[in-house]
This record gives sequence, structure tokens and C-alpha cells, in this order.
Amino acid sequence: MKHKNGDDVSGWLIIDKPCDMSSTQVVGKTRWLMHANKNGHTGTLDPFATGILPIAFGEATKLISFITDGDKEYEFVLKFGEQTSTDDTEGEIIATSDKIPSKEEIESALAHFIGEITQIPPVYSAIKIDGKPAYKRVRKGEMVEIPKRKVHIYSLKLIEYSGNLAKFKVACSKGTYVRTLGKDLALYLGSRGHLQELRRTKCGIFSLKDKILLDSLEKVEYIDERRKFLLPIETALRDIAEFAVSADDAAKLSIGQCLPAEKYGVCASEKPVAAMLDNCLVALVRIDENKISPIRVFNSNFKKENKDVDY
Repeated sequence: MKHKNGDDVSGWLIIDKPCDMSSTQVVGKTRWLMHANKNGHTGTLDPFATGILPIAFGEATKLISFITDGDKEYEFVLKFGEQTSTDDTEGEIIATSDKIPSKEEIESALAHFIGEITQIPPVYSAIKIDGKPAYKRVRKGEMVEIPKRKVHIYSLKLIEYSGNLAKFKVACSKGTYVRTLGKDLALYLGSRGHLQELRRTKCGIFSLKDKILLDSLEKVEYIDERRKFLLPIETALRDIAEFAVSADDAAKLSIGQCLPAEKYGVCASEKPVAAMLDNCLVALVRIDENKISPIRVFNSNFKKENKDVDY
């Protein structure tokens, strides 16, 4: 999303999204608070959910897909006995059950949901059907059929259990619908269920230790002071291999030229690699046996740190 009158601001802002606010609303709010001309979020959170929502500004938006494709972690509270149309508190109750599973039954069932599983995401989701979000079609009274998808659950643990409320922690792949996971777990246990709470604690390489509350940011009076909360673009490279290039070769990468792989002694890699100049990100590159090819270039990022170099 762009703001015509904003400034060229680059970096990451890791917002702890509040409840009852959409991801798009957070993008708009933070763009205004930072007086930035371009930003976007990685990995949509429903208004019902809270937690980690990385916001990319300027050049960092070129890395959004790398964060969105990363694994996620959530904590959620599942209420047994009632299923809703949205699988959370925002929908109407559509089914009930007198069966409230015991703690032992729940813990025994968790193994069934570890590893690769198949989900049918909720119809009240942002998944696009023929180019239009499913939830918009449903609200217009259209019949929507969501295709099955395979996702991976790395771990699923019961943290607390009291009455008919169970709190879980899950680590999962991108594309996992935790609302569906909760509903399916309740059904597997012979009950019904929906999420009472959902909080994302990790998104890609970003976690709660990186977060700032939106309310806290709003209380900072001056824009320059707010911008101090921005994390460098390079923060997103924690899990990406990198190598240093010369200023001349940085200039070549910045205009889309390839470099000989043998010059830097780098090995072929299926995953993107970061080319760096003086600890600044120049480009994400693809390396094969013969050449280093730029995938994404970050001109403004390294040029401002190397003003004496003739590009």
C-alpha cells in the first residue's frame, strides 16, 4: 500500500496486533504514524486474532514473501461443546455437544494432528475463490467450496485445561488454519468446538521479543522518535546465508547484472542468498555452478551507506 505524500522509509515494524482490528487497518495506521509512502504486512491475522504482525516499509516490502512463507507459532484457547459458523467467537452457534473430553483424552489425541495433515479451511476466510475472498462470497449468500490443503504441524501441546476451555501451543507451516485445527480436534474427540482466543507468537523469524504495541507507538509524539522502533531490513536475513561483495560488483547487481560464481568461491544453492556490502543488503541472489544472479535488488539500502562510490 502506498501513500503519495509519505517519506521513503525502509525497515520492519513488528506490531503486536490488537483484537478487533484487521491487518489492513494496522498497515494504514502504521503508514500514517511513520509518515511512510509504502508498507505492507506479512501473513494476515483475522480481526479476532492478536499477536505478531510484521509490517514491511519501503525496500523491506521486497522481502515480504520470504517472511510470509516462513513457519508460524500460535497459542489458542479452544472451547468444547459448541461449534460456530466461523470456528471462532464471531460466528453463530451451528452445533452443540454434551461431550467434554478429559485432559487425558485430549493429550492422547494430539499425536493424530502432528506431521502432515489435511485441512479444509473455513469458508469465512480470505482464501480467494475465482479472484474474490471466500468470506465476501459467503456473506452475499453464495455457496462456497474450499479445496483441501496439506499443511504441516510440527508440534501441538496442551498448556492449560479448565472446565471446557483448553489452551494449546502450536508450531506449524504457512497456510495452516488454527481455527480449523481447533474444530477438527474437537470433532476427533467426539465433541464440538470453536476458538475463544488466538494469538500468533511467531511469524517467520520474528517473535514476541521483536514486538511493539500499537498503543505504545501512538503515544510517541514525534515521527523521528517513532522511526527508531524500525528494525533494519537485514533483520529478516537471520536465517539466510550471506556473502560479501565488492562495491563494483554491488553496483552491477543493483542494475540486474550477473557475477561469476567462481570469483567469490560460493557454492550453488537452491535457496536465495544475501549479497552484502559493508553489512548492508545489496541483493538476494540465486547461485548456480557458473553465475550469481540477482532476484531482488535493494539499491537505496546500500547506496545511502556508500555515497562515495560512483554508481
